[in-house]
Amino acid sequence: MLVSPVALDTLSSRNSRELDYVYRVIADGSCSVLSLDIFDTVLWRRVPQPTDLFNILGERLRDKGYSPSWITNTSFRRIRIEAEEKARRKKQAWGHEVSLFDIWREIPSEFFGESPLEDLVRVEVELEREFTVVDLNVAEVIESADKNGVPIVLVSDTYFAEDQLNYLLDRPELASLHKARIFRSYQHGRDKASGLWETVLEELGHSANQLVHLGDNEKADHEVPSELGIRTLHYRKIDKNFAQVLEREESLAQRYGSLAAGDDPENGDFGLTSLRAKALNMTPDTGSAASAYSWRFGVSVLGPVLTGFAEWVAKQAHEAGTPVVWCPMREGELLSTLVNNAARTRGWNVEAHPVWLSRQVTAIASLDPYDRDSVKDFIRKSYRVTVGQLLGMLNLRAGDVPSLAQELNRLIDSDEIVDRLSKALTETPHLINRLATNVTAMRDRLLRSLRSTGALDASELTLVDLGWGGTIQLQLAQVLRGSQINIRVSGLYLATDHRSTRLLREGLRAQGYLGQAGHPKEVVDSLRRSPEVLEQCTNALCGSLVGFEEDGSPLLGEVSDTESQNGERKAARDGMIAFQRHWNQYVANADGNWPELSDRAREQLATFVVGALLSPTDQEASVFGNWVHDDNFGSEVLTRIVPEDLHSAIPYLSPNDLDDLHMRDAFWPALIAASDKHLGAAVRARASGTISADMFEPAGEPFESRLRFLTGDDKWHDGSRQRVRINHNGLSFARLNFQAHDVRDVSLAIPGRPAIVRVDWIEAKITTEGDPTVRVLRWDQGEDFSGLTFAECEWLGGNMIQFNAPHSAVWLHLATKAGSPLTSAQISIAFAMLPESISGFGHRMTPAPRRVRLAGRAREEFRAHGVSGVAAGAARIAFRRLGGR
Repeated sequence: MLVSPVALDTLSSRNSRELDYVYRVIADGSCSVLSLDIFDTVLWRRVPQPTDLFNILGERLRDKGYSPSWITNTSFRRIRIEAEEKARRKKQAWGHEVSLFDIWREIPSEFFGESPLEDLVRVEVELEREFTVVDLNVAEVIESADKNGVPIVLVSDTYFAEDQLNYLLDRPELASLHKARIFRSYQHGRDKASGLWETVLEELGHSANQLVHLGDNEKADHEVPSELGIRTLHYRKIDKNFAQVLEREESLAQRYGSLAAGDDPENGDFGLTSLRAKALNMTPDTGSAASAYSWRFGVSVLGPVLTGFAEWVAKQAHEAGTPVVWCPMREGELLSTLVNNAARTRGWNVEAHPVWLSRQVTAIASLDPYDRDSVKDFIRKSYRVTVGQLLGMLNLRAGDVPSLAQELNRLIDSDEIVDRLSKALTETPHLINRLATNVTAMRDRLLRSLRSTGALDASELTLVDLGWGGTIQLQLAQVLRGSQINIRVSGLYLATDHRSTRLLREGLRAQGYLGQAGHPKEVVDSLRRSPEVLEQCTNALCGSLVGFEEDGSPLLGEVSDTESQNGERKAARDGMIAFQRHWNQYVANADGNWPELSDRAREQLATFVVGALLSPTDQEASVFGNWVHDDNFGSEVLTRIVPEDLHSAIPYLSPNDLDDLHMRDAFWPALIAASDKHLGAAVRARASGTISADMFEPAGEPFESRLRFLTGDDKWHDGSRQRVRINHNGLSFARLNFQAHDVRDVSLAIPGRPAIVRVDWIEAKITTEGDPTVRVLRWDQGEDFSGLTFAECEWLGGNMIQFNAPHSAVWLHLATKAGSPLTSAQISIAFAMLPESISGFGHRMTPAPRRVRLAGRAREEFRAHGVSGVAAGAARIAFRRLGGR
């Protein structure tokens, strides 16, 4: 059963604390006069900063034939800013405020030929009218004051003349201002910071404490009038935390110029900066600081992105004549709410419904048990699943596959075991038929569930999802085709990666909003690399779909998130809804004239989410770093977004080391960087393009840490390798791994060159045969290193080792230490390196005494095998001395 969707109209209308106070003083009669600033209070602009409008003004002047083609938007912006500065310098000598005409007189007339000054000023005023928006919350305050008989005054630092200002304020929403007095800095020759407030009080004839003033400027609207005794409320636009968010978006837009859309000639920044700031000023009481940060993330980052996505989905469906779209759970609860809100507000004939689908269920239902490769592909999709768990997913009992009875606890962690399993499950007609029966049962239950919701009523079933590879769409299409149901499956996604071309080859429609088929690369790669926070924030607070009951009702997995994480996830969802609510409020009020986010805004919205993924703030790191993420494909594994085993590695990492981390190592590498001031600064500098990634690579020939492993047949095999780097602390880190059968020892060529190395610690996360439990082995004390084997390198004592050649290596006797052969391991090494000449003629340090090394080795043997182990070790040493292997 679906959890209750969050409807837009069920959210209470919240005001900022400032507006709540204004309502109270109006209602109780303690406010004799309500004073309001005009710009960024009564009116706000659909551009991030007022001067951003000059870029658009430059284009308008060219379009109207007033300006020559060689004056670019940015050139005109600079000209217009400098003209205002020059006009103010002149007027200040006389103690007067400037007018718009004064400013335009400072712009060289040669730029505009014979164009009358009045025409040029009129173009700017008309553009201001087009891009200024009434603050609907403040408009309601104005209406309340008018109904309660409280006089209203407008006090503004502005270069607009009275008729120009009246033109800008002539809006239906501001009808209650018809009797308001306006005090303009140009009219009185003084601005709010230098005498205008004294004039206001003198002409009104009221004492200062009878006025309540609402404005955005810290000094002019708050500090100065407060000193006079006026009660002031700071209607702040952008706070410190939001300023950080805007800064990272601007840096990203400068790096990827194609992503920047803040100077759209028709829409500016679509009002996104101001609307996000307005919504953030209405932060609810979430109960904890972490939930408050999550709510802000929902408002400022994910809210605009998913609001745009929802509008795009609704518009695509409306224009295609698709009245119903289907949103797979668990994201479907939120996405259907957002799409329905968008469609209802825009007047489009589209409805969105959640539907129970998952990768696991559609993968089983589309499985071809008669095709061994199909079975092998299914097994490969699992992560950290045991043989027994895989059989459970396929509804098979251990007795159905006798050859696997002794392998039930074996972790499926290598190609070798995948290959063996696929053969075991398809080696007899009986097993194939048994598997086919179970696949057919899953397929029938899935189809029964879809029919019960109405998803199979039309000739096309359009899915709406976050996306990436379009796997559910592809598998569902295969299920319907295999069941001879002639329904086309389409997909509308936030973004799709290169894997979605599989859908196109099948003739299936798959469209992406922020990116499609892997392009633009910088957008899709970022989303695909670190999707977890987006998925966690949009998922319903329930377990993933693992199957269906006989009647088609969903069977869900366990909910294993903590109570605090669920509260933070809910806060993020509420923040997204809160932003959409603000957006749709202005859409509805504009009577069809509000810009859409469905098309031209998508590049700007991409900077919001990509900026967050590449450069998270320290507040975001403090919250999301503690979240866990489930694999939701048969696995019960929960992984922290910032794994605990990487906390101790942070001082050793360089920005480029973060790129080497596999997705299973760290879901969100940039979040790790945000935990360290210097590493975070380096990552941000690289992300913005200020510093090239090459700056974090050592000069000269690249060297690599290399892993090799020894199997029970006494053969060595190559494992992984990683580039050796030295970070800002002078430290290095390597993470190496292998997956194989019957592994005994591992050799680590740590520096990959002659060097003296201080190994601070080595940590191995291992899995042994027949035991799916991940165990952790660690070497971080001098006595730990004394028991290792050193090949063409010398242990110098403690944790110091001299490597004499590129292939010099330390041997870890993992099977001995673990008591059983291994099937996989992930080995992390934290070290500091002093390189030596690659020629090999460098000075050789004195190794630790032989007796100390032998004592250390004996301790290792004794810990693993007792007295017999010590004897066996001594025999091996003697054998080597006699020339054995």
